[in-house]
Amino acid sequence: MTQTLGRIGAMFLRYLYLHKRSLPRTFEIILWPVMELLVWGYVSMYLRSLSQNSLLNVTSSLINAMIFWDILYRSQQGVSISFVEDIWTQNILNLLISPLKIWEWIAAAILYGIVKILIIVTILSLIVASLFHLNWISNLSFYLLPLSFNLLLFGWALGIFTAALMIRWGHAAEALIWGIPFLIQPLAAVFYPLSVLPPWLQPVSKALSATYVFEGMRSVIHTGRMDAAFFFIPLSLNAAYLVLASFFFQWMYEKSRLTGRLGRLGMD
Repeated sequence: MTQTLGRIGAMFLRYLYLHKRSLPRTFEIILWPVMELLVWGYVSMYLRSLSQNSLLNVTSSLINAMIFWDILYRSQQGVSISFVEDIWTQNILNLLISPLKIWEWIAAAILYGIVKILIIVTILSLIVASLFHLNWISNLSFYLLPLSFNLLLFGWALGIFTAALMIRWGHAAEALIWGIPFLIQPLAAVFYPLSVLPPWLQPVSKALSATYVFEGMRSVIHTGRMDAAFFFIPLSLNAAYLVLASFFFQWMYEKSRLTGRLGRLGMD
């Protein structure tokens, strides 16, 4: 019995010590549950403030928000996961000795992500139409393309940023690929208006281009129109984010290459 307890204690300490060397593991304990609580807490506050007549438009906007969120998430994942798979399969060295340029690498990952988004959005649209009797595409009419375009740009910027973290720190940064989008979800006003957030948090939310997209989507559903600012402001922000993310990726790539970390990715 003493030996059994000793072995159990040893394995418990082993799992506990993993948190000492990995900050993302510690984040999983506290940060992600807190983020989920904030999202659905603000959704509850939003629903409580509505009148009975407003609920119909809200249910429509929530379904649209779910699909829009998936576009953002998949665009980010399309870039990040492509790099992670090359690390998982230890294919990095093969790519490094090939004539492949970095921008070609990123462009291929973006193209792959677009194909995946088209597939999943088609499936989700069919499900929404058949089960919930809602044509979310016609609800947004011609506003759908500019809104989706800004979501794609923001997702690509996030994807390039998270891929850069993987290029530099390998498996230690792996959890951030899935975590960073959900870290910004409470701030991006995905399922509720910006006005629901506390006043001190709203400037942070306005710094995210996705916030304007979701606000614009709700404006179209509730009023049938959208102010041009909901397109041009996030477009400007996304241009800045893409430039910064590209420079950050190049910096992390060069740093990892000079230290020899790049060639060891997937082998640690």
